[in-house]
This record gives sequence, structure tokens and C-alpha cells, in this order.
Amino acid sequence: MNIPSSIVTMLAGIILTIVSYWFGQHNGLMPQAASEEAPWVDGLFNTMMTIATGLFLLVQGIIIIAVFKYRRRPGDETDGPPIEGNIPLEILWTAIPATIVLGLGIYSFEVYNSMGGLDPMASHDPKTMHAEVRHSGAAIAAPLPGATETPEASDAEQVALGVGASPRTQGRDADVSVNVLGLQFAWIFTYPESGVTSGELHLPAGKEAKLTIAASDVIHALWIPQFRLKQDAIPGRDTELRFVPKDVGTYPVVCAELCGAYHGGMKAQVVVEEPEVFEAWLQSQIAAQQSGDDRAIALNTDSLSEAEYLQPYANEIGVNTEGLGQLHPPQAEGSHKIHHHI
Repeated sequence: MNIPSSIVTMLAGIILTIVSYWFGQHNGLMPQAASEEAPWVDGLFNTMMTIATGLFLLVQGIIIIAVFKYRRRPGDETDGPPIEGNIPLEILWTAIPATIVLGLGIYSFEVYNSMGGLDPMASHDPKTMHAEVRHSGAAIAAPLPGATETPEASDAEQVALGVGASPRTQGRDADVSVNVLGLQFAWIFTYPESGVTSGELHLPAGKEAKLTIAASDVIHALWIPQFRLKQDAIPGRDTELRFVPKDVGTYPVVCAELCGAYHGGMKAQVVVEEPEVFEAWLQSQIAAQQSGDDRAIALNTDSLSEAEYLQPYANEIGVNTEGLGQLHPPQAEGSHKIHHHI
């Protein structure tokens, strides 16, 4: 029994839609969604994967069918039919991509707005990284490069950068505020209300956090994959991230902007804890600071070569001093590096 081509086409379309939707929603390509904002990003990503899977199967399916159905038969030396154009088909294959792009643009706009990307007050009140920062067991011995006091910015300069408060939390202060400083090659997290500074980012689960991000030397990018958040750290300009971590755990903080020779080692951790555990950690850091149990992070403003800076890490990365010198010639005067003294 011959099945009408229209029914075959309909069945193929139904199968294509089911397969595309299933793979798009169960692709397993994203890591754990550990923030309240992550599902919005995952929804957009899964939608794009569904559309991409459908288009891939459609195009590749047509190519495979054409290879077999319209291949040259043995002994056939004739030319193909002189088809010059098909206006309805051209309109169709122009309209479909245009509609997809427009739909994804609107969807992504809504996701960005829901996450707080359109908050007009994001970065509206510029913060300055003060000259002296206390570390749990650490003290800054000199002003951070580019961390000078800046006068109040004019309205024209106060342009929103980063992801601010979501529409449901606009006009409300975040539960936890943290100043984040990126420098070659480390992240420093400071809690301004308590004066605690740490090499790890600790946050309470279920509470909104606000990160005010700055850079002391070159552009860095704070990326937390499990939170689906990434924001540049720009020298001389604060940026902002507001979000709500929801799952207790430890997640990587990665620099996603090539920032120098040891860029790959510029990593930290964000530790999401129950609120009472976070408060206990914060109090322990304050107590350690007050007791003078410190390790000093002394800021050296002398000119250093990459080889001199990376010398403490030579054993970890498996190269010797001579190799570092060959790979990284001396830098120009005025470069700034951080030395850790135990």
C-alpha cells in the first residue's frame, strides 16, 4: 500500500519535533544549576538546543535523502532540470530563520531583564576599593593599584554595568554585599560591613548577594558556571552582580578573560552555606582578625618580570626559573604584582 507523501511528511515532522524537543530538554550539557537565576539561562539554552537539533536533523535528513533519491543513475548522461528559482521556497527559508532569531532575541531580553540586567541602578553608586584591606591572616601593606579614592561620578558617567537587582527586588538592599578584586593572578573577596577579606567567596544559601567587582591591573572576568553568571572586572570601573545562590556546596570561580601568563591558575571557590553556618564562618574570621592571627599579603609596586612573579609557582607548574625567564621577558616599569608572605 502506497502511503501519500503528505502523510509521510507529517509523520516525519512529528518525529523530528519529538526528537528535537527531547534532546533539547535533556541534553545534559550544563553543570548543576546552583542559583535561582540559573533555570532562566538553562531554559534559554535548552530552547536554542531544541531549535538547533531540529534544524540539524532537517538539513542533514534532506541531504541524505537527496544523495540517494537524486543520485546519477548508471548510464544517465543527461543534465538536471533547469530550475532557476522558487520564490515561495526562498520566502520560506528566509522567514523561518528571521522568526527564530526574533523570537530568541525577545526571549533572551526577558531572561536578561528577569535576572536584573536592566536594573537602572546597577553600578549607579560607584564604590572604591580602599587602600588598606584586611585579610583573614592578611594585611595589604600598600594601596592597591588603581584603587584610589574617586570623586562622585556625574550622571553621564554612572552607566549601569553588570546584572543588578531583579524586578522583584529592585529598590531593596541585598542581604550580603561583597567587594571583589581581580588581580594577576588571584581573586580577593572583601565583606565591607565586617572588614573580613578572604581568598574564598562565602555566601549564605537563599539570600541575595551583591558583588561589586573591580580589577587592579588588567581586565579579568568573574565566572561561576554553576550560577550561570559571568561579569568582567574592569580597571577603573566597578561592575555588579546580584544573584541568589540556592544550593549548599562548593563551586569553582574562574577567570574567563585571558589576563596573563598564569591566567589558567587564577581560580578560587565560592562556598554556599546555610545562613547560620555562614554567620559562624564570618564571626570566626572577625575573631581571627582581631586576635592578630594574620598572614600578610604585601603589595610590592616595584617592577617585576613574569619569571620573578611566577617563581613561587615554579614547582607547581613544572618548570624551572630558566624556563620562566625564556617564556616571559621582563615587563615594563610600573607593573604591579602581589607577593604572598607566610
